[in-house]
Amino acid sequence: MTTPLASSAPQNAHIVGQPVLVVVDIQGGSGQSAPGEGGIPIMGGRAERGPRQRALVDAARAAGVPVVFIQEVHKPSLIDIGRELDGVEGPHCIEGDDGTELASWLEPRPEEFVVRKRRYSAFFGTELEIVLKAYKAETLILIGGLTDVCIHYTFVDAHQHDYRVRVIQDAVGGSSERAHTASLEAISYLQRDALVDTADVLAFFETETEAAASGADPVPMR
Repeated sequence: MTTPLASSAPQNAHIVGQPVLVVVDIQGGSGQSAPGEGGIPIMGGRAERGPRQRALVDAARAAGVPVVFIQEVHKPSLIDIGRELDGVEGPHCIEGDDGTELASWLEPRPEEFVVRKRRYSAFFGTELEIVLKAYKAETLILIGGLTDVCIHYTFVDAHQHDYRVRVIQDAVGGSSERAHTASLEAISYLQRDALVDTADVLAFFETETEAAASGADPVPMR
């Protein structure tokens, strides 16, 4: 099991203003593809992360927090894969493959956005920025994978677009434990409050849900 990195920040979600939960590349379709297939290595613990990720999606919806799904997709000809084969990864996320589809348990709702991307960052060449502006997003909450690839590059682009970003460190997984940990350290270098845990964010969502039910104005955690 991954040991969360220590943080000197108070133990809360540090969510300011309008949050959006961004679900990055939780793919696998019907679940018939084993982790690591498709040319992408992945560290252990996927079975433990899945229930946390699902609980976060459900809680965000209950709290009225927008959920945006990100899906990496490439043409079978690989004409759109660019330099992604220059590293460790082989051909992956091929359009039409079951394993390229979003994990079946995510079940995006008709009103939710599914943003397809051709590069590691969810911002690069996609409509994500338009979607986030529509939601008036201020804090992005990232879950999914890989920590050292798509999470990291999406985080960096979000940071450079001046969003506050929170990465739920026990709801993301890397290509290896070492790469996962190194990326979390790099992320916290850019935003000191970036690393949070599932329990912190679920508590925030619960507070938002209770506030909505009572008719009170939600109070963002700062």
